[in-house]
Amino acid sequence: MLLCPPKARSRLRRLPHFWLLHSSEIFPMADLNDAMSDPQGDPEGLGLDLAISPAGRVYLEIAHGISGAPAAPAATRIRKAWERGAAHGLLQLGAVELVTALPPSLAFGREFAHLFMVRLTALAALAEDWANVELPAPRAELEQLAAAAPPMTGAEYLDGPVLDAWWVDMHTAVREDIAASGCAIDSWLRGKHPSWNLVGRVCFHLAENKGNELAPFAFLATCASHVSKDARVQHVPLGRALHNYSQAQDRAGLLKLLLPVHKAAERSPWLKSLVDEGKVFHPLAWSPPEAHQFLRNVSLFEASGLIVRIPDWWKPRHPPRPQVRVQLGQHASGIGLATMLDFKAELTLDGEALSEEEWRHLNAAGDGLVRLKGRWVEVDREKLDAVLAHWKTVQRSAAADGISFLQGMRLLSGAAIEGDAPAAPAETTAEWSTVVAGDWLHDALAELREPGAGPDPQPELLAQLRPYQRKGVQWLWWLNRLGLGGCLADDMGLGKTVQVLGLFSLAKRERDPGPHLLIVPASLIANWQAEAARFAPHLRLLVAHPSVIPAGDLAALSRHRLADVDIVVTSYASVARLPWMADVQWSLVVLDEAQAIKNPGAQQTRKIKTLSSRVRFAMTGTPVENRLGDLWSLFDFICPGLLGSAATFSRFVRRLADSEHVDYAPLRRLVQPYILRRLKSDKRVIADLPDKTEVKAYCALSRVQASLYQQSVEALATQIETLEGIERRGVVLAFLMRFKQICNHPSQWLGDGAYGPHDSGKFARLRELTEAIAARQEKVLVFTQFQEMTGPLAQFLHGVFGRSGLVLHGGTAVKARAALVEAFQHEQGPPFFVLSLKAGGTGLNLTAASHVVHFDRWWNPAVENQATDRAYRIGQKRNVLVHKFVCRGTVEAKIDALIEAKLGLSNQIIEGGGETLLTELDNDELLRMVALDIGSAMVEAKAG
Repeated sequence: MLLCPPKARSRLRRLPHFWLLHSSEIFPMADLNDAMSDPQGDPEGLGLDLAISPAGRVYLEIAHGISGAPAAPAATRIRKAWERGAAHGLLQLGAVELVTALPPSLAFGREFAHLFMVRLTALAALAEDWANVELPAPRAELEQLAAAAPPMTGAEYLDGPVLDAWWVDMHTAVREDIAASGCAIDSWLRGKHPSWNLVGRVCFHLAENKGNELAPFAFLATCASHVSKDARVQHVPLGRALHNYSQAQDRAGLLKLLLPVHKAAERSPWLKSLVDEGKVFHPLAWSPPEAHQFLRNVSLFEASGLIVRIPDWWKPRHPPRPQVRVQLGQHASGIGLATMLDFKAELTLDGEALSEEEWRHLNAAGDGLVRLKGRWVEVDREKLDAVLAHWKTVQRSAAADGISFLQGMRLLSGAAIEGDAPAAPAETTAEWSTVVAGDWLHDALAELREPGAGPDPQPELLAQLRPYQRKGVQWLWWLNRLGLGGCLADDMGLGKTVQVLGLFSLAKRERDPGPHLLIVPASLIANWQAEAARFAPHLRLLVAHPSVIPAGDLAALSRHRLADVDIVVTSYASVARLPWMADVQWSLVVLDEAQAIKNPGAQQTRKIKTLSSRVRFAMTGTPVENRLGDLWSLFDFICPGLLGSAATFSRFVRRLADSEHVDYAPLRRLVQPYILRRLKSDKRVIADLPDKTEVKAYCALSRVQASLYQQSVEALATQIETLEGIERRGVVLAFLMRFKQICNHPSQWLGDGAYGPHDSGKFARLRELTEAIAARQEKVLVFTQFQEMTGPLAQFLHGVFGRSGLVLHGGTAVKARAALVEAFQHEQGPPFFVLSLKAGGTGLNLTAASHVVHFDRWWNPAVENQATDRAYRIGQKRNVLVHKFVCRGTVEAKIDALIEAKLGLSNQIIEGGGETLLTELDNDELLRMVALDIGSAMVEAKAG
């Protein structure tokens, strides 16, 4: 399916994988709401956006809550076109909706499709048998288009090859569409939009005439008469073509031939005078001013249906011009965001400085086409002088200390968010000047793009880093040395944790005074403790959380008590509850799952942004660069000021959305140095990955779960005192089952059917995990050994993904299973599949999933591995990430630890098949095994 229906998007505002450019949930402040007002759109309240799947396919998102939708008639036309397929949808945008107001993602689709249509009309004009001639994709232009794409769902998958594939699909769709219409191509084009009226056989040629100094250019209008057998286009002078049509008394052909000339003359008084005087039908020798008039009208001629051939040194959108080159950061003073960059402005041509003599020559030559350094360039003295004066003013103001690092980075990217160059019009400044990095800044940015050899965190770090992980550590270390913040945004499963531990290890070796602050969701504290103990035991961790330190002692902690600590680990909620954290001068502050601060108006976000630190880092597995609201809030933490204030950034975004041409490239260039994102689909990464990665997902217990669990432990202790033999074994097995059910959800044991999401720590962890999976548009298998859990899990996941999933258990008809598998395997099929372990553990091929969740444990790795292999099998082209849920402080954690340690008891359990041999433990051993460690089990209940 290419359409995402409204009912399936009813919970859109809860989903992280939808980019809501104008959403008040992203920018809750009043000034942002005002700046991003919602134009009148579909009366049903539905918005439209383009999105890209992980396979590179473009599809249309239809959802409530997306603002900036086209007006109702256009929205209906666009939706109907997309129902026919993606290529037809793009064709609608580029061939029909030429003047329709569109949101940025649809405007990007229109720009791509419009480029295709321009090339198609040129092909149809020159080749009689156009349908059998290939239309090659313009690779360079498509790469530029991909770089300038606006944020949208799946934008991380967009590149030149993806647009190449769209191009091929569009050509196929056009052939099919024209064949189905039964019309000639010119009639088909007229049916799309009046501007596509195809006459297109008239060609205007401009060439250099180097033998004539007074008239160094030659003009000729021709008609493309036919295509030879070797596929070369044959031209005749336009005057001769007119004569041939007259002799043949082909009035219709004559009108068709002259129509684009007439249309262009109506819009260009200069061309009209040539046509009225009959000069356009004969070869002409032109002076530079005449040639310049022609070149300035090229876009107009092409829009009228004329074919234009000009010298390759002239680019209509970027003509050759002398420019003011601004060089920033040849040297630097200071460090971090306080760095000041030196500033130098000079007049150049193609990067070469102009001499005094060349500058005088420009002054004497006047405007238009001027010969400079052996080439023709365009000169507009008024604009050039204004831009030069502007930059000289900036240079004088920066003469003493230079300009700020943040202002320099905005100037370098071309994203003038704060109005960094207010004295000259922004458009004029961009056309007649360029900003380049000096030696120091160039080298610094080059190191960020491709970190060189740096200190190795080993041997202190007890991990064998993969090459891309080593680069990640070097990138973090280089930013740390520069005093700049950054965001490590690698895909889930690529090892962000070990990379950050590598950074902490290097900081300790280099005698960074610390302490460092690591802020994580409460549910991940145990994960970080386990990973640090495994890979970096030399780091001294203090967990500042009520689950480890009593609340009174925690509130009384001071800077003095942190003297012997390398890293303080705490939760997001604890930062807001512990005022002393804002009084400490931290060296590094690192946020894990940094999407937690995406709402800039939330109290938690504001508290975290008040922390004092030398450098700030963020970690996230979701594509923050595709959500402008999230992006601003994230950078307001890691690089405060780079994207300006919330109000100025929203105005900047609005200007981008309202501009005629879709171009988000400056914004991408601005943030790119501070985001390191590697995808599992990247060939440079995937070759370095294991096919399957298993990770533990530690879960807390809710208060209800902890209370029920403790009551069950006490009841078990009472009952087994007087029981023996088979009766005792039966009771133990029943209680072990009860413990599992309580760990899953209290409602499973109580049988009340409520299944409140907040009553289960596993449900909370599942939400965190699957929100990231949904943001990546990936698919997940969720296994449980309990059939009664499949329904509640499916209902819960429907709320996370905003779409229905699939369920398979022992009660599912055998005949229905093949259809379920086929639906899941489809690219646009359901995003999740909940399966009971026995029914779905064998015989199914579910390679569309790149994640496997074992919601509850079978306590038999062989059985779990069989289930995992539904995704990890022949035909799987992605790395599979396996998440095994374990409730801390419970029998689940203790048995998992035994299995990991491969101790005798765990081997007996594995070989004996689960819980059976636990019944053979004596009473004391059994009670120790099932006892509740309340401190570690109730992290989130004590403080989130």
